[in-house]
Amino acid sequence: MGLAIEPGKTRIGWIGTGVMGSSMCGRLIEAGYSATVHNRTKEKADDLVAAGARRVGSPAEVAAASDVVFTIVGYPRDVREVVLGPRGVLSTAAAGSVLVDMTTSEPTLAVEIAEKAGAKGVAALDAPVSGGDVGAREGGLSIMIGGDEAVADSLRPLFEALGRTIAFQGPPGSGQHTKMVNQTLIASGIVGVCEALLYAHKAGLDPETVLKSVGSGAAGSWALSHLGPRIIAGDYEAGFFVEHFLKDLGIALSESRRMGLVMPGLALAEQLYRAVAAQGMARKGHQALILALAELSRVDWKGGKGA
Repeated sequence: MGLAIEPGKTRIGWIGTGVMGSSMCGRLIEAGYSATVHNRTKEKADDLVAAGARRVGSPAEVAAASDVVFTIVGYPRDVREVVLGPRGVLSTAAAGSVLVDMTTSEPTLAVEIAEKAGAKGVAALDAPVSGGDVGAREGGLSIMIGGDEAVADSLRPLFEALGRTIAFQGPPGSGQHTKMVNQTLIASGIVGVCEALLYAHKAGLDPETVLKSVGSGAAGSWALSHLGPRIIAGDYEAGFFVEHFLKDLGIALSESRRMGLVMPGLALAEQLYRAVAAQGMARKGHQALILALAELSRVDWKGGKGA
């Protein structure tokens, strides 16, 4: 069973108003839902408060005022604190309410949360997303959902305000496993984009003209069409932080080991991203990988033409 969702009546709670969360919560406010918000750094919720959200001092206060609580924070340890901690969501969430964790986190933690929430009569979904800062702003995210399918279906009006592709994947933890598939695909894909652009640069080609030739064929990809122009323009600001991507790759590698899978491509990509962080770019976007690869070859990469 699930909730009856209705703008103006359903009370939304939002915990985590960073690069992704602020835009996502803002879309729900624009859709007519009242919102109670909390973020560890208070100032990051200022825009939402200006849009009509009510700011409170703890996850527990969010849950006490909400029918549906969304969380999107940094790391599994943060999820554990805001959901299961002494002042966490489950300390005050009412029976019949729903918790939706949209953080990319550990599948095993999603299962634990679902079990502990269920014991209190609270439904819990793990619903990580893909699409980055642009997808969050434009409502174009892909949402991968694990948990109770009836509950997920009842929240569809909320999910539709946030994303374009909404897919129920299975029982608790299934959304997180799907996100690990997504991150595995992205990890090696971005390596290919960066290596290809370095090759073009070193060969004396104009990278923008190269993109026109290769972007629409078999080599085309989301990473090439969205991150390629940022790389060429020298824009390494984060739509998604390198340090968070490393967290995701660590989870994927841990899960692959648990399942007895050999994942050499994923392991290599994770090591390359460690090099990005080691060069002081952990808070840059994952397209900053090209700078680390350029350093390995002593290439003066500025996104321009020639070696």
